Amino acid sequence: MNGSLRPHASSWRRAATVVLAAGWARPSPAAPSLPPEGFRLLLLQRSESQGFMPGAHVFPGGVQDTADRSADWLRLFAPHHRPPRFGLGPARSRPASFPGLPAAAAADGDAAALSDDVARICAIRETFEEAGVLLLRPRAALSAAPELARALAPPPDLDAWRDRVRRDPRHFLSLCAHLDCTPDIWALHDWAGWLTPFSRPGGRRFDTAFFLCCLSEPPPVYPDLTEVVSCQWSSPLEATESFISKEIWLAPPQFYEIRRLGNFSSLLDLHKFCLDGASEGMERMLPITFVTADAMLQLLPGDELYLEDSEFLETVMSSGKKTEEIMKEGKTFHRLVLHSRHVYNLHVTIQSKYKHVYPKTYVISKSHL
Repeated sequence: MNGSLRPHASSWRRAATVVLAAGWARPSPAAPSLPPEGFRLLLLQRSESQGFMPGAHVFPGGVQDTADRSADWLRLFAPHHRPPRFGLGPARSRPASFPGLPAAAAADGDAAALSDDVARICAIRETFEEAGVLLLRPRAALSAAPELARALAPPPDLDAWRDRVRRDPRHFLSLCAHLDCTPDIWALHDWAGWLTPFSRPGGRRFDTAFFLCCLSEPPPVYPDLTEVVSCQWSSPLEATESFISKEIWLAPPQFYEIRRLGNFSSLLDLHKFCLDGASEGMERMLPITFVTADAMLQLLPGDELYLEDSEFLETVMSSGKKTEEIMKEGKTFHRLVLHSRHVYNLHVTIQSKYKHVYPKTYVISKSHL
């Protein structure tokens, strides 16, 4: 590792996202005679007026707020669940990150006891704000059993509560207390971490924790019509095909994770995988940008061109060669090739070090180029 990132190279904001995977028993309209796939993923379309990723289809989530780490949450979890892990089991290890990248924020007193759970609370709050889905568990439900989760039915005054929470996130704790529930942090499984690449000077940069939640059935979704204008439940295959046909747009991390989830044929397989890997490590993905003569590559950890060096992290790499030539020169790949807004190729020839799975290589037809 050759040198650390420059001090204050960027302003990092912590964020959290939850991938909602729900059991699906409905046949596909396109092929009603075929058996349905095992699960669908919730995708929310962001408003075109949003400054960050306008119009994109994303998983629910957003930026952490100080209210997410309030010590008042401890009183809501008590007496059934207590720090340091609230029955979540052993913490996953985190691979060493580059010098200068954001580390866990320091906390004092009771707030420090929530350090492992702040991101989960944030993801659950944002899911309520954006989609009206309440990932809560009644406080009387003592067990943190490894079962498929169910969303709580929204309160009759959903819109009023959502407006309050949007204006002041501290009201989410008030809502949980009003319903005598806690955020269902046990239903959110560590899945991945993504950091915004240094693809251009300035701009917003996020350190986002990705969680996965397996729901026994899809809950009703109520887009807030402010930040989120529509929603859809799609299988990994359906989401990929909608992206290629330009019906939706996916940012690279969402495309990568959707392709990763294509490894699982059923919700039960996916849920079992999350439970079996609960104590394994989890990678944080910081893509390195590499511009070729005809495309842009996003290099990921393990790729032969990926160097843990500040020179490459903070400076966009480039070559006058075409992508096809670059690809022929290598063989150890973990990279996305972005040919255009709706044409991404994914090349993966490495194995995960942390008992996770990577997506399979995915190359679309040349007719799309």
